[in-house]
Amino acid sequence: MPNGEYSRYVALGDSQTEGLGDGDDTVGLRGFADRFAEHLAAVNPGLRYANLAVRGHTAGQVRAEQLGPALALRPDLATVVAGVNDLLRPRFNAAEVAGDLEEMFAALTGAGTHVVTLTFPDIGKIAPIARPIRSRVFDLNSCIRAAAARHGVAVAETSRPSVTTDPRLWTADRLHASPLGHERIAAALAHAIHLPGSDDQWTLPLPPQRVPTGWQAAGAELRWAAAYLGPWLGRRLRGQSSGDGRTAKRLQLLPVSATPDSAADKGQPEPA
Repeated sequence: MPNGEYSRYVALGDSQTEGLGDGDDTVGLRGFADRFAEHLAAVNPGLRYANLAVRGHTAGQVRAEQLGPALALRPDLATVVAGVNDLLRPRFNAAEVAGDLEEMFAALTGAGTHVVTLTFPDIGKIAPIARPIRSRVFDLNSCIRAAAARHGVAVAETSRPSVTTDPRLWTADRLHASPLGHERIAAALAHAIHLPGSDDQWTLPLPPQRVPTGWQAAGAELRWAAAYLGPWLGRRLRGQSSGDGRTAKRLQLLPVSATPDSAADKGQPEPA
């Protein structure tokens, strides 16, 4: 909507949309979807927001498990962000992953929902060990742009500004955005839909920082592999997902300032 008038926002996706890297499971997760909802609520005080994302979900799982509930909530705005979990698997087909995304684009826009998605930064610049699969990111981004164009979906081009690969926008695991990263993603989404008050400042670089020596960089890679890559590979070998047994954090449309627990305590479930 050119005037930015939205009342029902639903977020679909995986761990980034759930908010990993911005808070934790003890104090609660925030993330770019929560932050984007806050941008929207500043323009639309009556906005209600649901977040159906579950960590570890592939694009196919997001389509199969989240699309139906999202449509039932009748959103006028939705974010669809998925595909990174597919990128990291041994067998990857960009067209198939984009096909799942396009099915969601088609279903949501067909129901009158304004949809916004994003492209992914060069993973090889964030985690050097991932350089062999960086072509997958480029292929997926091309497919996302094409699918979005076919359905009138807005695209936040977070793949293009160099700041999106700045280590300060990522947590130590290099897979999830840091609070600053989530903040930039939210601003990019607001800019992509021309939300009043938004601009392109999210693309601006951060102040320079000291470049690590070769030995320091090599040590950081070894520590990262031990702390994060090894456990991740272990889960893959056991056929486990970080999302096993988990449900979405915000299944109902609620005012942005409300939490699911507080709304339940007050007897305020949100009907579809």
